[in-house]
Amino acid sequence: MKKLLSIVFSCSILFTTAQGVSTEDYINQEITDEVISEYYNNNISKHQNTSTINFNNKEPFTSMVLKERLALLNAKTPFDVPYNATIERFIRLYIRDKKEAISNLMDRANYYFPLFEEHLDKFDIPLEIKYLAVVESALLPTATSHAGAKGIWQFMYHTGKQYGLNITSYVDERKDPLKATIAACKYLKYLYNTFEDWDLALAAYNSGPGNVRKAITRSGGKRNYWNIRQYLPQETSSYIPAFYAMYYLFEYGHTHQIYPNNTEINYFDTDTIHVNQKLSFSQIEQKTGVTKETLTSLNPQYKLGIIPYSANKTYVLTLPKNAIDTFLNSTIEEYNGQENKEKITHLIPTTDNSYVVQPSDNLPKIARKHGITLSQLKRWNGLQTDFLIEGQRLVITDKKSEVALQVPIKEVVQKQKNVAKPKTYKIYTVKQGDSLFVISKKFNNVSVDQLRDWNNIWGVSYIKPGTELKILTSTE
Repeated sequence: MKKLLSIVFSCSILFTTAQGVSTEDYINQEITDEVISEYYNNNISKHQNTSTINFNNKEPFTSMVLKERLALLNAKTPFDVPYNATIERFIRLYIRDKKEAISNLMDRANYYFPLFEEHLDKFDIPLEIKYLAVVESALLPTATSHAGAKGIWQFMYHTGKQYGLNITSYVDERKDPLKATIAACKYLKYLYNTFEDWDLALAAYNSGPGNVRKAITRSGGKRNYWNIRQYLPQETSSYIPAFYAMYYLFEYGHTHQIYPNNTEINYFDTDTIHVNQKLSFSQIEQKTGVTKETLTSLNPQYKLGIIPYSANKTYVLTLPKNAIDTFLNSTIEEYNGQENKEKITHLIPTTDNSYVVQPSDNLPKIARKHGITLSQLKRWNGLQTDFLIEGQRLVITDKKSEVALQVPIKEVVQKQKNVAKPKTYKIYTVKQGDSLFVISKKFNNVSVDQLRDWNNIWGVSYIKPGTELKILTSTE
């Protein structure tokens, strides 16, 4: 099975928000006229995945060419795409130093962009917002920032929870591309309604609405991003230029000989199914042939490679379409039978093989009472200490151990509910001269041991006159 996408750059990560370093730090270097003049030769290049020959533009890549192209982009988007020295600086640096990295981003974009566009359209949000995820996480669903933001849309814990993302020990839906995209659409819609400007909405997405409001106040009430940029956090001041640089490079990358390299699976080649049982990626791999690496790429939200069980919800599993039928044709029993976990050595207590601890009991006493050794009693019950609690149930025989180990907990509980329970005890008052032996002879089919068991008087040789003893006379 093919891997989803290569998730490691051949060079350092392009957008360092996923690595805890600001973009401004990454590109903090001077661009001289000599650097700008180093660009493009008029050579022929070939797209690695096609047989199409692409010729470089004859005209040099000048500031005026860039200005014209940005104007064309501006004409077809609700964003105000400006031309300025800052954006040109970002674009030229990326072209000079990060062509291979951008090619890798285009690989991932071929998979994720259709997903983004589908939900951006549903929320009536400009489709160009898809480039925001490139800046946020380099399209890595497992990206984590130095501040703890996670996923392809870089949600902090509380913001993710606020927008409906489930985060547990097994699942982190911030890393689920589908659910995180829906949450990002809701959040971005809220931010746009708050600031009524997409540049400010993106700045608020990065730094928080509070920082944008402070910048507006400090600027004297100005509400254009470029007029308040100096009052924003340093990372956010680089954020919008990086966004527009990515927009340009994805639209005009071919003019700079930048293409996707290794697209191996398409978003439309996958499908989702709902799962309501606990499954590991190892089990799914054995039945479908889809490798754990591919399963992890397609389902990055499952932190431990395990789809958990919940009585209240189902979980979504993404698979290549050609593996869906194989998965669905495998029964629950087949999947559960693959889990080769070591079985526990202690036995499951039932009403037939166990004893309920009484106030005066201890382990040696219980072992003697039932004719077993102390080590057996501890082993059968998985005990490491001699500590007991009144009312707990201890296994006192292994005669039914094989059955007990195989009986599901629910069946044990049901069996306990249906088992015959004592119905009637007769109270006998001990008289002068009575002993347990004498008392046992006064009743049919009653032994001394039964008297001791019913009244928890093991180890007692003398019964004081006036003591009341329970005598079981009938059962259900």
